[in-house]
Amino acid sequence: MKKMRTKTVRETAVEEAFHEVEPKDLNASDTLFGGELMHHLLDKVGGKVAQHHSGRVCVTRHAEIDIAASAYLGETLFFKASLNRAWESSMEVGMKVTAVDFQKVTLRYIGNAYVTFVALDDERRPVAVPAVIPRTLDQKRRYREAEDRRAFYRRKKKS
Repeated sequence: MKKMRTKTVRETAVEEAFHEVEPKDLNASDTLFGGELMHHLLDKVGGKVAQHHSGRVCVTRHAEIDIAASAYLGETLFFKASLNRAWESSMEVGMKVTAVDFQKVTLRYIGNAYVTFVALDDERRPVAVPAVIPRTLDQKRRYREAEDRRAFYRRKKKS
């Protein structure tokens, strides 16, 4: 069996993804639809990290999303995402979103997410993924916390 090359967190991180909030993105309260934010976080940004790390098509297994503030028309959302940990065929991606209003020159925290993706082979079965190497203190903390979250989800699922 061929040994997979491990990757550093930085190798697959996304730090420059953005989305400008447009009228089509707004709900009746003139704020960004929560589903639109989840679409960008999960499918576009998080999925990109997972697929880049694994080299495979990935599907969402579990998502924990915290939307702390609304986003408004004209703001630009900036997304940061990186792999927190990889297990056999699954990976946790941590994501953060902020909103920038360039006219008011303001930066606001919007929310974050922890999403577990599963890599699939050509027959759509789970397939092994490379290990990830955390290098910085922050990456090592997120690596440990990912294991804690995974254990919590598994205990919760059994109860």
